[in-house]
Amino acid sequence: MSATPASRRQGRLLTLWAPEDKSFWEREGEAIAKLNLWISVPALFLAFAIWQVWSVVAVSLPGLGFKYSTNQLFWLAAAPALSGATLRIFYSFMVPLVGGRRWTAISTASLLIPAIGIGFAVQDNTTTYPTMLILALLCGLGGGNFSSSMANISFFFPKERKGSALGVNAGLGNLGVSVVQFLSPLVVTAGIFGIFGGEGQTIVKNGQTVQVWTQNAAFIWVPWIALTALAAWFGMNDIADAKASFAAQAAIFKRKHNWLMCVLYLGTFGSFIGYAAGFPLLIKSQFPGVNPLAYAWLGPLVGAVIRPFGGWLADKLGGARVTLWNFIVMAVAVMGVTFFLPSGGPGGNEGQFAGFFVCFLVLFLTTGIGNGSTFRMIPVIFLTEAMRGVDKHNAAAVASANKEGNTLGAATLGFTAAMAAYGGFFIPKSYGSSIALTGSPHAALWTFFAFYLVCIVITWWTYARKHAEMPC
Repeated sequence: MSATPASRRQGRLLTLWAPEDKSFWEREGEAIAKLNLWISVPALFLAFAIWQVWSVVAVSLPGLGFKYSTNQLFWLAAAPALSGATLRIFYSFMVPLVGGRRWTAISTASLLIPAIGIGFAVQDNTTTYPTMLILALLCGLGGGNFSSSMANISFFFPKERKGSALGVNAGLGNLGVSVVQFLSPLVVTAGIFGIFGGEGQTIVKNGQTVQVWTQNAAFIWVPWIALTALAAWFGMNDIADAKASFAAQAAIFKRKHNWLMCVLYLGTFGSFIGYAAGFPLLIKSQFPGVNPLAYAWLGPLVGAVIRPFGGWLADKLGGARVTLWNFIVMAVAVMGVTFFLPSGGPGGNEGQFAGFFVCFLVLFLTTGIGNGSTFRMIPVIFLTEAMRGVDKHNAAAVASANKEGNTLGAATLGFTAAMAAYGGFFIPKSYGSSIALTGSPHAALWTFFAFYLVCIVITWWTYARKHAEMPC
């Protein structure tokens, strides 16, 4: 006789969770999983918004009177990715240690620190560069949330639904990158917070003196962060079976597929977050006559919106097949970007912004599809590996293997996300270093091309070819 729904809960703790059991899933599991997903999505959205707010703020600082060099501005744009990636390493293991509900609420509330700090700092153009750098690093609190969020959601859904669920969580969460780049130029044009928002700043724009409230780019998120943290605390669930020690999760460090998927996810999500962080400054440095904030938000929007489709497509066609062809298109697209960039020296040209922009939109599109397909591959790989050699008629053995596969898959989701987030640092910094050393970003883009070739080989050999070691 099955247990009643009441016996499965102790407050917000789910003491029995069996998403692979179809009757359980249809009876109550799906409704609970969807509720947790739809609270997780806005929490992750806000995390990405705070993480990437510096990609907008950094562009605006010179006009506000901050005396920072171009390289310092690229550092400010890249710093949140550096700290966010590092925090993700620790966040990867927090859900089984603390609980998904608790950690989502706590980590979301922590976003108030950089949001409020930035709002005050940008109002004074004598704020020192080290202070700004610290605030940029604190934006990494938003970057860290991705690892714990994805690990948490992976526990709620059955194997055949993980790709779609993770795609929705990450894809709609990733929209925070695009929305912050689109919304910020609008909210800074008026003192929407009145006496609570501080004084405006005077800048020169298109030859005219105008007043802006740059602090609004950060303050606009404060009430939503507070509300979402409360919703997570009172509306989400912890899963008892998701509990695991750090030692149990640390087994991923001995698994080859953890490290291979780190490389592949660096190629997809690392590209997405790196291109998003560096896109406004790259446009401004290479096409001075173009307003970067009028275009930069479209790239992350495309990448975020298409991500759920990437997860769905991988569920239908197989993650490895989608990932392989995705990397091939990425390699072609990055070469297109180099072709349309300005080239200096004798016989150089001013570049073609339209071609450059279209190629970058293709790159963002492929980063989104690849994000979804690679994250579908990870749980399938570890569940398949755990089930090999297990007697399907032994219920206890199957349950144990499923728990091991889900635990290691969730830990790998978080850890690969941590490693991939360093792309948000290296891509903008590569632009800055390449421009400083050679006068153009071409060298950086050729490096990205070579890396995509490596990803193509890994995907084909290990996961996509006939008789591959781990078809997925």
